[in-house]
Amino acid sequence: MSNNGNLNREELEGYACYLCVNLCSFSTAEIFKQFGEKFLEQMRRMEKYFDRLDLWIRTTRGSLFIIILILSSSFYLGFPEGKEKNGKAFLPYLQEIPESDAKIMMVPVPGGTFIMGSPENEAGRKEDEGPQRLVKVDSFWMGAYELTWDQYDPFLEEKNPNRRNVRIMVDGIEMEIDAISTATPMYMDMSFGMGRGGYPAVNMTQYAAVMYAKWLFEKTGNFYRLPTEAEWEYACRAGSKSAYNFGENANDLDKYAWYGKNSEQAYKKIGTKEPNSLGLYDMHGNVAEWTMDQYIEDYHEQLEGHPAVNPYFRPTTLYPRSVRGGSWMDDGDGLRCASRAGSSKKWKQRDPQMPKSLWWLTDAPFVGFRLVRPKETPSREEMGKYWIEVMEDY
Repeated sequence: MSNNGNLNREELEGYACYLCVNLCSFSTAEIFKQFGEKFLEQMRRMEKYFDRLDLWIRTTRGSLFIIILILSSSFYLGFPEGKEKNGKAFLPYLQEIPESDAKIMMVPVPGGTFIMGSPENEAGRKEDEGPQRLVKVDSFWMGAYELTWDQYDPFLEEKNPNRRNVRIMVDGIEMEIDAISTATPMYMDMSFGMGRGGYPAVNMTQYAAVMYAKWLFEKTGNFYRLPTEAEWEYACRAGSKSAYNFGENANDLDKYAWYGKNSEQAYKKIGTKEPNSLGLYDMHGNVAEWTMDQYIEDYHEQLEGHPAVNPYFRPTTLYPRSVRGGSWMDDGDGLRCASRAGSSKKWKQRDPQMPKSLWWLTDAPFVGFRLVRPKETPSREEMGKYWIEVMEDY
C-alpha cells in the first residue's frame, strides 16, 4: 500500500487475481480461470488509468472499486479483510521477480488456532501424526501454487551468485544480509523430462529452497521463507478438521490432487485441480513440499504450550528434514492434511560428487516447495532463525 493509504498497482492486480483464485473453486473452474486471466490482462492494459482509479479509491475508501470488481464478475465474492487495525493491507498480490517476466501469486492466510495432527481413528493414520495438539499461528501470505521452473530459473541464472554483506531496504529501513548464494548448475535434467513451463520445480534440497527465499527477499525487500510444518498444515486444512481439506472421502481426491492413481507417473502443471477454500492449489499431491522444520518423529509430543504458538524446530542435522502434502507417486493416505514425511540420503544416491551437492537431489523428482511471507515483517534477529546453516553431505 502506498504511503498515502491508496492501493498500489501490485494490490490492484492482486484483487483481480483473487477473483481468479476464488472462482476456480467452482465446478466450472477452467472457464472461470480463463475469465480471471483475461480480466487481469485488461487491468494491465488500464495502467494509464490507474491514477484515476486511485482517486476513486481515495474518495470511496476502496468500496466502489471492490463493487466494480464484484459486478464485473457477476457473483458475490467474500474478500479477506482488506485492512487490519494497523492499516496494513492484507490482500492477495502478485510478487514480480525482478529481471524476469515471472510472478508469484500470494494469497492471505489469516492466523488462528487449530487442532494439529490426526485423530487415532483416521484411516491411514501413522504414529508420527499425534497426539493431536492445539496450535496457534500468526497471519501470513502463502504461494497459491507450488513454485514453478519459470519462477526458479531466475535464481539459477543469477549473474552474481555469491555476495556478502548485502544491504537492502525493508519497510523503509536499511538492513544488511550476511550472504546470498545461488545454486550451482544442474548436472542432469532435474525435471526428468516431465516438463518445465508451468510445471513445479523439483529435485532441489531444502537448503536450496531456503536460499531461493533469501535471494527473493534481497531482490524485493519482502521477507520470504518456507512454511513451518504448523503453518503448512494450517493452510492445507483451511479451517477443516477432516482427513483432507475437502472432507473424509478419499474417492474425491481426483478432483483435488495428482497422485499415484491418476498421475500416470509424472508431475503435472500447477493449478489444474481444484483449490482449497483459501485458494491454495495442489496442497494435496502433485509434488511434496519442503517445510522449514527438522523432521521429528514425536513432533507433537515436543510442542510446548496450550496452544503451542508458532512452533518451529530449526534443523540441527542434515537428515531427515520435513516435507508435506504427498506427491504424484503417493497413494491417498500420503496426501492427508496430517501426513508427514522426512527426507532421506536415498534422495541423492546417484550424486557422484563427494561431498554431495548442497543444491540438488538426484532422486527426488517428487519434491518441490512454495513460499510464505509473514504478515508482520520480523526483526533481523528473527529472520536469522530461518536462514539455516550449510551442512556437508558425505
